[in-house]
Amino acid sequence: MNRPTCSLVVMGVSGAGKTEVGRALAVSFGAHFIDADDYHPQTNIEKMSRGEALDDDARAPWLERLSRALREPPTPVVLACSALRQKYRDQLGIDGRTIRLVYLRVPKAELEGRLESRLSHFAGRALLESQLETLEEPTTGLALDGTRAVSELVNDTLAWLRGF
Repeated sequence: MNRPTCSLVVMGVSGAGKTEVGRALAVSFGAHFIDADDYHPQTNIEKMSRGEALDDDARAPWLERLSRALREPPTPVVLACSALRQKYRDQLGIDGRTIRLVYLRVPKAELEGRLESRLSHFAGRALLESQLETLEEPTTGLALDGTRAVSELVNDTLAWLRGF
C-alpha cells in the first residue's frame, strides 16, 4: 500500500486496544505514533489514578495539545485517544479526509477483563463505568470489533483506507 496522506485517530474506552492497534497501524504505513496518554498533564494523571473521571474542563487543554500534534510534522500521524464524545472528536479535527477515525468497539465484560490485568496504567477499571457513560459512539469513520486480532484490525483498516 502507498503511504496514506491522512492521519488516523484510533478511539475507544480504556482497555479497547487503542495503543496496540495504533502502534501497529503506524508501523504498517510509516506514520508517526502518538499516545494521547502521554499528553495528559500530571493533575489529570493523578485524578485518574484515584479513579476520578475527567470533566470537560480537565480535558480541554489536553485535547488542544492533541489537536496541534495531529497537524504538526511529522505527518501522517496515528493517534491513540479515547475521544469519547463527538465534541472531542470535533476539537481534534476529525474530518473524514485529512484526519480519519477508527473506533474499537469492545464489550464491557471483555474490557473489565483487560483492565483487571493492566496494573501499571493510571486509567484502570475504576474509570470504565464513567467512560462507558460518557461514550458517544461515532456515526462516521470505521467501527471495528476490538476483540479481534490486532493483525486483522490493521488489515481491515488498511483496506478501508485504500477505498479513499
